[in-house]
Amino acid sequence: MVPTDFKALIQRFYILQAERVETYSFFEEGHEAYLRTGPHYDFDHYRQLVHEITQAFCGISKAVLEIKDELHQDYDRPDLSEHIDKLQSKEKQKLELTAKLQLARQRAQDHPEDEGCQEKIQEIKHDIIKNKESLSEIMQDFKYDSEECD
Repeated sequence: MVPTDFKALIQRFYILQAERVETYSFFEEGHEAYLRTGPHYDFDHYRQLVHEITQAFCGISKAVLEIKDELHQDYDRPDLSEHIDKLQSKEKQKLELTAKLQLARQRAQDHPEDEGCQEKIQEIKHDIIKNKESLSEIMQDFKYDSEECD
């Protein structure tokens, strides 16, 4: 394999990560639109959005795992595939936190008198910030390790 194939694979990985970020934006916009339909929520439309988002994340994740395997097997780069393992774990956690945050936001909207709802939202937002920091560190490590052969 020539180094240009390796660089193309790394570039593909970065493109997939950018797609994840876009998908999160789309998910957030869709949830905000859903909340605006309250108190009689348009759940059918939101359920369709969740289905589409799930499909997108599954496709991205599958492609990232293929890159991970290729890096490990074809390029003998277990260090990079380990970064991807960590990244996948943090991405899964981010999606779970995002879903929790969306539920908490709806609960807060439905129960404005419950002060605990706002506290829960802030707690989840803090966890998401910590998660994003971890993701950023993993991406930095990946970038550093993947560029060391240049």
